[in-house]
Formats: sequence, C-alpha cells, structure tokens
Amino acid sequence: MTVDSHFGSDPAPTGQLDPHVGSFVEGLRAAGYPKNSLSNRRRIAEAFVRWARRKKLSIIHCDETHVAAFLRRSPRRSKHRFALERGAVRVFLRHVRAKAGVSDPPLRIDSSPADELERRYVDYLRKERGLAENSILVYSPYIHDFLTELVARFGSISPGGLDALTVQDYLLDRVRGRSSEWSRLLSTSLRSFLRFLYVRGETAMDLSHSVPMVRRWRQAAVPTFLSPEDVGHVLSVTDRSTPRGRRDYAILLLLARLGLRAGEVVFLELGDIHWRTGEIVVRGKGRVIDRLPLLPDIGKALALYLRKDRGARASRRVFLRTIAPRVGLTGPAAVGHIVRAALARAGLPRTSRGAAHIFRHSLATRMIRHGASIAEISEVLRHRSGNTTEIYAKVDFETLRGVARPWPGRGGLR
Repeated sequence: MTVDSHFGSDPAPTGQLDPHVGSFVEGLRAAGYPKNSLSNRRRIAEAFVRWARRKKLSIIHCDETHVAAFLRRSPRRSKHRFALERGAVRVFLRHVRAKAGVSDPPLRIDSSPADELERRYVDYLRKERGLAENSILVYSPYIHDFLTELVARFGSISPGGLDALTVQDYLLDRVRGRSSEWSRLLSTSLRSFLRFLYVRGETAMDLSHSVPMVRRWRQAAVPTFLSPEDVGHVLSVTDRSTPRGRRDYAILLLLARLGLRAGEVVFLELGDIHWRTGEIVVRGKGRVIDRLPLLPDIGKALALYLRKDRGARASRRVFLRTIAPRVGLTGPAAVGHIVRAALARAGLPRTSRGAAHIFRHSLATRMIRHGASIAEISEVLRHRSGNTTEIYAKVDFETLRGVARPWPGRGGLR
C-alpha cells in the first residue's frame, strides 16, 4: 500500500491544521522555549502542513506512519535534524488532536514487541501491584536493559523461550564489578518481571525462582552523613542569584530541614503547600500522606522561587525544569544530580547511589546526638518500621563508647 492510497480521501480537509500552527507556537512559548527553538518548530510545523495538504491528509489520519512518511521526504539530513523534526511533528500533532478533541492513535512504528512487553509490565506494576511511581522508575530501566540484551542476542523477544540458564547468565554478567545494592535491585527487578510473565501465561514455569538472591546484611554499615557545619556550607555556597540556584536552594532545604526523600520532593504539588496553616503535605512511601511543618526558612525559599522563577505553568508540580519544556522534574535521579552538584560546589566528596539521602541521614544523626530517641527520629523520618531507624544508633559514638567493653591488655583476658 502506498502512502497516498493509505491516506485516502476524507471530508475534513487539511486546512484544519493551519490555524493550529499559531496556537502550537504560543504553547511552546508558554512552556519556556527560546526564540530560535520557536522559529525552528514553527517552520517544521508549517512544512508538515504543506506536505499534509498535498497528501489530502485530515486530522483523523495523523499518526506515526504519516510522521515517518513526512521524514522520508528528505533523507539527507543529520541525526540531530531528524530527531528535531520528528519530535516537533509529534508534539504538533498532539496539540492538534487536543484542540480537535481527537484521541491519540495507537503507535504503529517505533513500538517493537520488546517495547510493548515493557509497557505491559509497567501497567502491571502500576495498576495491579499498586507500586508507587518511584518504584516503577527504579524497576523499569533494569527490565528495559534486559529486553534490549535479549533482542541483541537472539534477534527477537520470545518469553516462552526463556530458561533459567539464560536469566542467570545475564545476571552474573551484569553484576560483575557492581555494588551490592545495584546487584540487589537488578535481581529484584528480574524476579518481579519473570513473575509477571508467569502470571500472564507468557512462560510455562515461574522462572523468578531461578534468580539468586543477593545477600545484604541489615544495618551492616554506618550511614554516610554530613556534619551540621557541612550542611550549612552546602546551603551557603548555593548561588541564589539565579533561577536555577533559587530552585535548588529550596530543594536542598526540604532535604536538609525536613528529611524528605528525593521522590517526595519531585512529586510535591502546588496544592500541597498550605500557607495559611503552615503545613506541607507529603506523599511518602506506600502512598502514605503526611503533614509536615512549613518551617520559616523553607517557606521563604519556596515563596521566592514560586513568585520570581517558576511562573504560571500547566504543570502542578512545585519544582520544574529550568529549560524548555518547563515541566516537572523527571524523577528522583534529578534531585540526586542537584545534590551531587551542590556537594561538588562545597568541596565535599560525592556520595554513591541515593545522593539525596545523605541529608536525611544527616538530620537523623544530628537529632540522635542531641538526645532524641529512636522513636522520635522514626516519627520525623516517617519510617513505617522502627527497625529501619535502629541503624542511626551506630552514629551515636559517644554513647557507644560508654557501653563498649575495654580492649584486652597484653596477655589476653585476665
């Protein structure tokens, strides 16, 4: 079937697309795109409209197949230009459909069996397992890499052809040289995915039992933390003369003063800040909702960022990207990047995975050294189990010295 015959005729002419170019550009301008980006995307949208007019294409026929046909009109272009045009046309079509009240058509290209399987797995985690978005963001990249490796090795995805040896070989090859935490997350993700395949009838056997457990001793190490002086130094060297600096300063205060998790910062919404009552609503792990005090320095930093830098955007997230499109931060990793950059500016060593947690550990450490009980720390950090908080007893070195028995002298015990 040729492209022209596939488009066919339709009573709705392509002229319907033309009025949307202006509103499309205005939407991009509101999203924070600079002038040169607006000009580029306007030209691409206009070129697509002209091309669609020649093909007698109506709104209802705009899908990924036609985007691919449009891009093939001029094969000699750089990869960067190709990606720019594809992205611009896709966003333009979404805008047109939204204005016309037409739902997005299902993807016809760029959606391989592996992509479809990954999408179904994510839907399973979200809708049936009830996992929080943070957990999905942790699991899905591991499964994406696993499926990509299977396609590279075997040329296609065939869940029914999976066996325990293939899974174990993949795991052992990937964990070589990795930390125990990374290896644990990989094995956990693989077990979850293989259990999903079995539940869905994709595999005859539950291969999740073939994934070896990664042993992790509870409370085996002392949490990494910053001294109060270091925390103050990190905050003081954050440049609050720039929009990015004011945003990052507010984020760092939430981490340092209230001990918020990275994901809790990312998903904080405007309606969660109750200015009159002086509270912040936090959506924690396990979809638990907590109310925390809006401390004066946090309130001041948030108010300055919201009034001066954030602006009026469609997104309800408190913290947005500083470059276009001005949408919410992509996930907890974005907060981790902000923390690592802040530590580097302060001349402090970088932390490993979970960088934002260093402020949470620092808050708990400061509390226990000022006489707070484990129960009080557990309440502040919103731990569901007091056992999670017990590790902070290790950082109270002075109290531990009082209960430690003296080292035997020469000659052994007497």
